[in-house]
Amino acid sequence: MSKRSLSAIGTVGLPVFGALSLIAAWQWLLPALDVPAYIVPTPLAVLHTLATEWRFLLSNALPTWGEAALGFLIGNGIGIILAITFAYNPRFQAAYFPIVLLFNTIPVLALAPIIILVFGLGMLPKIIIAALICFFPTLVNTARGLKLATQNELDLMHVLSASAWETFWRLRAPRSAPLVFASLRIAATTCVIGAIVGEWIGSNQGLGAVIIQSTFNYQAERLFAAVALAALSGIVFFVIVVQIERFFLRLQPQQG
Repeated sequence: MSKRSLSAIGTVGLPVFGALSLIAAWQWLLPALDVPAYIVPTPLAVLHTLATEWRFLLSNALPTWGEAALGFLIGNGIGIILAITFAYNPRFQAAYFPIVLLFNTIPVLALAPIIILVFGLGMLPKIIIAALICFFPTLVNTARGLKLATQNELDLMHVLSASAWETFWRLRAPRSAPLVFASLRIAATTCVIGAIVGEWIGSNQGLGAVIIQSTFNYQAERLFAAVALAALSGIVFFVIVVQIERFFLRLQPQQG
């Protein structure tokens, strides 16, 4: 067997083995330690809840997915647009980047009640919270990536009579792509967190609402099932971003 095939098997197999071993230990240790099921259920009990209450969980996951997806698109979109503005207008960056930085120091749990109070209990405040979590890392990394082009490269584009638009798409954008996608991979999971945090503060639907209600009602199996579905949602969002990044990288040689 070649080293390449061993590497492929190890990449997929070892994480699966690690996860299954931890789940098996969880399943075995809880009864052995007499941990009450209403505090920490076994994995089999959580799977049973996922199988029997999937319609209820899915109906609450749909709003969370929608809030997270819209927050991801809006937050990252605004972050990228503002980063481009900062890259081409240093004075604008000097004036407003410190304000953005100061705003980012406010914990999202402190901002969430204010946003809920201003915008109500609908879907909009959850989207705003998810967008805020995605916004700052994408802004910082994109602004940094757009400045990776050296002065010699910029001078060469000028000698070749490249327009500002051509310089952006052929030089600045490809250079910033790794940092941008690094931020998007992070945002793919944090947008779900932002949507759930918004649902914690004020909502009667969504995975965040299910988590809060299950906690107060001591429905441990439903609580863990909702948490598992939220984690799976973040993984799916992450995989989608990774696939988009791979597609973008495949196009790069053709553009060059």
